[in-house]
Amino acid sequence: MATPKFSSINVDDEIPPLNMPPMTRHALAIYCGASGDHNPLHVDSDFAKDAGLGDVIAHGMLIMAYMGRSLTQWVPQYAIRSFDTRFQAMTCIGDEITARGKIVEKFTEGDDNCVRVEIAASDQTGEVKAVGSAVVELS
Repeated sequence: MATPKFSSINVDDEIPPLNMPPMTRHALAIYCGASGDHNPLHVDSDFAKDAGLGDVIAHGMLIMAYMGRSLTQWVPQYAIRSFDTRFQAMTCIGDEITARGKIVEKFTEGDDNCVRVEIAASDQTGEVKAVGSAVVELS
């Protein structure tokens, strides 16, 4: 991966989107094991239905991970100085998540050249599942 240079980045530039395949029960089960988050809302259909949902829902942190992955396909992980997320909507089985980001600010902090990226994850209908921002240091 060629890391972008601060001098070549402009406000309103977009980072490459990350397009994920449809959400599956298998993906949720794997994430449960990897994260240690075994909340039955994510893996037990009967439990989810008893809680008033139509079916299981994806972990919010999995959607945040997709957003983070969109950043790390653009820059090395060590370049990310901060990353925050606010969850907006539930992700269901079959939802196809796309994470997109846009440069909203360029600034210098001490000796570091940085950009602020607004990032969002949405499904195939455009429903926003999570929004956030990241500060990335670029040379």
